[in-house]
Amino acid sequence: MAVLKIRTNPDPVLRKKAVKVTNIDDSVRKLIDNMIDTLHESSGVGLAANQVGVPLRIVVIHVPDEDLLVLINPEVVETEGERTVVEGCLSIPGYQAEICRAETVKVKAKGRNGKLIRRKASELLAQAIQHEVDHLNGVLYIDYLDDMSRLVKVDPGTDFKPD
Repeated sequence: MAVLKIRTNPDPVLRKKAVKVTNIDDSVRKLIDNMIDTLHESSGVGLAANQVGVPLRIVVIHVPDEDLLVLINPEVVETEGERTVVEGCLSIPGYQAEICRAETVKVKAKGRNGKLIRRKASELLAQAIQHEVDHLNGVLYIDYLDDMSRLVKVDPGTDFKPD
């Protein structure tokens, strides 16, 4: 497959709401495969299609010790609790910040085969789902900061990348 170029802020594609996938065909499956290759090459945890310039509601997530997760048209249908997390982003390289995320989430989506997926997630997986669904809605984690001075520059070699 192919490694795609990851778009970085302030690319306008990152601020547009992605459109719903209506037909899971070979072009969608090829995009998913390319997104997986791109995710693994970048050493990230998650990747939304608009991060590679395609405004479709598709995300791939691979957190340590979990199976790779492909979510098409994901919707967070329930959240519980709140916790402070350190977050970074492949589209904002070299920076991270503390933000609040839900402790657990329930998401529904379609898988790459078109079958409905319902999943409850906590910890890093819950964080990654929220982060990637935000991307699909044109929201970046920095939008949660009330003060941009909370954004911390980090060495690229030690950058925490939830996506």
